[in-house]
Amino acid sequence: MSLTQTARAFLRPGEAPGTLIRTAWNGLAPLPGGKRLFSQVLGRAAPYTGSLGAQVVELSPGHSKVVLRDRPAVRNHLRSVHAIALANLAELTGNVALAYSLPDDARFIVAGLSIEYLIKARGTITGTCSLEPITSSERHEYDVSVEMHDASGALVARANMRTLVGPRKAD
Repeated sequence: MSLTQTARAFLRPGEAPGTLIRTAWNGLAPLPGGKRLFSQVLGRAAPYTGSLGAQVVELSPGHSKVVLRDRPAVRNHLRSVHAIALANLAELTGNVALAYSLPDDARFIVAGLSIEYLIKARGTITGTCSLEPITSSERHEYDVSVEMHDASGALVARANMRTLVGPRKAD
């Protein structure tokens, strides 16, 4: 099955974001190469995010871990991971953790993002997010925090997203 066929099998138009993420992750992650395939399918659904080339390695209600491999495409002129690549990693990490735990009748949008760069990010960077799973589609703003560490475990950046959750509009 091609990547496009796999994407079509999991990404059904009109389905809630949380349902899509849960269905795709739960179906693909246990398979050999499934986490990589999930990340590629996610990248097809969100092409700008897909250009980052990050891989979701852990995903459960309210938790995610996403790995960004260091390579020339994500580096700046100082040969460190570019600030915007880190912001994109933070958004991806926070969004998949939130989406996985979202009720089927809810949707979300990031309303703001702040990020603090602590040290130059070099090598493989891992983004982690842990939050209380969202249990209601009632309109509410949530703070979603993401930390990014290098391979030695040093904290290289910290991000916070203001995310609006609310009920899905009728199709």
